[in-house]
Amino acid sequence: MEADSPFLLATVSLVSALQMGYFARRVGWSRMAHKVLPPSVTGPPEFERTYRAHQNCVECYPVFLVTLWTCGMFFSEVTAAAGGLVYIIARQLYVNGYAKSTKKRLPGFYLTLAVYLTLFLLGLIGLLRGILHKYFHIHL
Repeated sequence: MEADSPFLLATVSLVSALQMGYFARRVGWSRMAHKVLPPSVTGPPEFERTYRAHQNCVECYPVFLVTLWTCGMFFSEVTAAAGGLVYIIARQLYVNGYAKSTKKRLPGFYLTLAVYLTLFLLGLIGLLRGILHKYFHIHL
């Protein structure tokens, strides 16, 4: 194993995968509590909010992983991993808030957007810097 392997990115990715599994489990618990049998996705508002919170996390997960790894590989692994940890916290705030009410999801949602934007922009900067260096011999 190489010393420069992306250990931090892999660690954050695995922690986020565990979190996604936990969110899926919450839907299962909510199904049991509210007697909503699969494949139904409608029921009491409490169940529907839990279900939608999980679905939103599933929809957002590819964007997170791409921006996390792009930022980590081309800008800074430490910065990306720190952003990834903030993302994990943001998603927890989002899911916990959404379970209570739709309005309480917003702080976690806005924090998630801030992380996306940060990881995307830093990844883009690093990627452009790398392209300029490799293909145009411009060092920034």
